[in-house]
Order: sequence, then structure tokens, then C-alpha cells
Amino acid sequence: MRLWSLHPSLLDRQGLVACWREALLAQAVLLGRTRGYTAHPQLERFKSHPQPELAIGAYLAGLHAEAVDRGYRFDATRIVHSPADTDPAVIPVTFGQLGFELSHLRAKLFQRSPEFLAERAEILEATEQLIPVHPLFVPVAGTIESWERPGTRTSP
Repeated sequence: MRLWSLHPSLLDRQGLVACWREALLAQAVLLGRTRGYTAHPQLERFKSHPQPELAIGAYLAGLHAEAVDRGYRFDATRIVHSPADTDPAVIPVTFGQLGFELSHLRAKLFQRSPEFLAERAEILEATEQLIPVHPLFVPVAGTIESWERPGTRTSP
């Protein structure tokens, strides 16, 4: 499971679709609708949020907005707690985490979507302080997040 902190515009088609699918799974976990993945480290930042269900809803809404911009038809009715009424508090993400994710994404795109990588080269070469982030997150100083498992590369 990979719930990117990066802005969804940086994800290629496969990455965006996979992230949507995995965020829906994360939503099911946070709502207690499945017993699998309950201890997955990617969920720690959502679980520690004061409103986890609303936070994952806002995350899904950000992915949905990008999908709509690209002409994809992601089903917004699958977002159980949409942030339309109340926006949740943002979640901090460290610059170190953003750099780690950007490096991981570059490697993925190099292998599976070199054309997409070339189109986004300027953004994907940004320094950590200029990396576009998902609207739910706010960048802060720090190294890789404690929940990240740098030795195990998960597929987006």
C-alpha cells in the first residue's frame, strides 16, 4: 500500500488508479469494514488524526479531483466521509519524507512511464521545499517519517 504525500498530479495513470484503489482500502480499514491491513504503517498518520475518517475522505477527494482534471471517472460516491461540509485538519509531512517519496516515484516512473517522467521532469527534479504535496498535507522540517519503511519498497 502506498498513500502518497505527493500531489496526485505527479502520479502517472497507473499510480493514480492504484493510489485511488489503495486509499479506498485504507478507508475500509479506518471504518472497521475489513480485518486486513489494520497494522499497515501507511495508515499511522491517518489513525493519529483527530478525525481519521474525514482525513481519508479528504485524501480520496484530492485523488478524485485530479482524476476529474484528467477526464477519468472515479466514483466519488465511494468516499464515505466527504470533506465537503467540514475540512479536516491538515497532516504534517516532513521534507525528508517528501524527498524519499519523490525518489521512489522517479524510479517507478523511469521503469513504467518514461514519457510521463519526461513531461513532469522539471517538477520531479524539484528540491524538497518545492515539491507539490497532496492538499491534505503540509510540509514541515524533518527526516523520513517514523512510519515509513525505507527498506521495503511498496508498489504504488
